[in-house]
This record gives sequence, structure tokens and C-alpha cells, in this order.
Amino acid sequence: MARGEELRRLSLAALRILGVAVVYYGGGQLGLLKQVRIEGATVTPLWPSTGIALTALLLLGLGVWPGIALGTLFSVLTLGPFLPADVAIIAGNTLAPVCACLLLRRVGFRPELDRLRDGVALVFLGALGGMLISASVGAAAMVVSGKLPADGFWAIWSAWWAGDAMGVLVVTPLLLVLRRLRLPLPTHRWPEATALVITAGVITPLATTSSLTLLFLVFPVLIWAALRFELPGSAPYVLFVSVMAISEATDRVGGFAHHNLVERMVSLQALNGSAALTSLLLAAIITEQRNVRLRIEQACDALAEVVARLAPGEPVARRRREHGPREGDRPRQEGGKETGGG
Repeated sequence: MARGEELRRLSLAALRILGVAVVYYGGGQLGLLKQVRIEGATVTPLWPSTGIALTALLLLGLGVWPGIALGTLFSVLTLGPFLPADVAIIAGNTLAPVCACLLLRRVGFRPELDRLRDGVALVFLGALGGMLISASVGAAAMVVSGKLPADGFWAIWSAWWAGDAMGVLVVTPLLLVLRRLRLPLPTHRWPEATALVITAGVITPLATTSSLTLLFLVFPVLIWAALRFELPGSAPYVLFVSVMAISEATDRVGGFAHHNLVERMVSLQALNGSAALTSLLLAAIITEQRNVRLRIEQACDALAEVVARLAPGEPVARRRREHGPREGDRPRQEGGKETGGG
């Protein structure tokens, strides 16, 4: 019996690891659809696999880290023959989300993202801080192996770090929102949601494809989504903005057409980072305020019930002081004596 239970536990753990590896690899293939070459190395403006890896660690536990390593291995093999330097790249890509998860746990991060501190922690510890490891290890391994000239280290490092960080900022909040999604969805706000989707579908392509500098037009839509629908509304829109902007930047059309590669990457990552930051922090603030209001209302209701149980006659006494006695409250005569009415 004990051996069967142990076998079942190991089988579930193996399935989780394999599932993480497959999803990580799939995210990597999506990221490689829009890749750029810098100093002879392949980098992506958005690496969704880092967001997938961090989400898996937060929800399934640190025990799924071999799945991240396997997924990285599969992704590396699709780019060319396996080299000794790729071992360091696999180690860096595995260690980065693991360290990010440990940092988030250390500060009491909650996957619900219902506090401002959770949004700030995900941005600065999970994305910007944790992904320093993968970028540093990966770029250094390429220089040491001779695949990259020494003077190209910082160019590759910055692109690698930005792509990994954007993967966390864009993908992790969306996956955490999908985890909490429950069907059927409420229908009383469908008209406003439909209006938001139509507006996003019109404004976002216009902002990213126009030869004019109109990228700022996405922010009113993003603020609308965050204020009215919190993270379930803003997280999908941030992903949509990122995909549209990456497509235009890598194809050199729209507002990115007349810039060189470095300028396009800087503008792209500035847009993606600003959109993700706005979505996370604004949605977290709104959610936190809503939860505080609900807790206050619940406390008031509980206090009213306590007062009603301890002083059941208080409502009548207060009514008499404020409005005078009602007909039923007047004294009546019984046997020559006055008795108070209820």
C-alpha cells in the first residue's frame, strides 16, 4: 500500500515536470517567431517561457525545476547543435526563475496579486531582479565559448535581460489571472467589456502601425481596463500590446521603420515595460482598495449584529428619542395601573 502511494506520488511529480517542460518549450517557440540577430546571436524581444517558468514554480512548487531545464534544452536544440556553452545557458535559464520564486516567497508574495506590494515585488524581484541571472550567465557563456565577441557582451546582455524580464511582466500576471477564472462569467458588465475590446482592437493597431509617434494612445485604453476590470482586464491587453509592438518592431514598419536595431529594441522594451508596470501597479491598487472596502463593510455588519444581540431594546429607545413614541409604544391602563407598551 505504501509502495503504491509512493509510486503514484512519483508519477504525478514526473507528469508535472514533463508538463512544465512541454509548455516551456511551446512558449519558447512562440517567442522565436519574432527573433532578432545581435552580434551574431539570436535573441527575442519577449521570451514567454520565463513567465511560464515562474508561474509554474509559484503554483506547483520548486520541485518542477527539472521541467524548466528540460524545456530550455529542447529550445536550445532547435537553434543549432548542442555545445558545451549551452550547459551554462540551461543552468542560467533554470536558476533565474528559481531565484525569483525564492525572492518572492521571502517577501510574502501572494499569487492573487491583490496588494500593491505583490505587484511591486513581481516587477522588481521577479522580473527585473531575478532575470539578471539568466542574462548574465548566458551572455558570459557565449563570450567564453567564442560564439560572441567580447565587445558584444553588453548588447546581448541587455537584449537577453529585457526579453526575459518582459516574459515575466507580460505572461506571469496573465497566467495567474487565468488560474482564478471561473465559469460562467458574470454578464452584467458585458456591454462595457465589449466596448473595451472594440476600442482596443481599433486603437492598438493604429498606435503601433502608424508612421506617426502614436504609441502613447494605448495607455488610456490600458488605464480603462485596469480601473474597471482590474488585472483580468489589463493583463490580456498588455499581452496584445506587446505582441503588436514586437511584430511591428521586428518587421520595421510603423513608428519603428526609420530606426536602427538598437533604437527599435530600446523603444520596444520601454513601451512593453511601461505598459506592464502600469497594468500591474494600477490593477493592484484598485484591487487592494476594493478588498479594504469589503473588509470594512463586513466588520460593520458584524458589529451591528453584536450590538443587536447585546442591546435588543436599543432600536426602540433610539426611535423614541429621535421621533417620539409611536402608537404601539404609548402606555396603556390595566387594572388602574399604567404599563409600558412594547
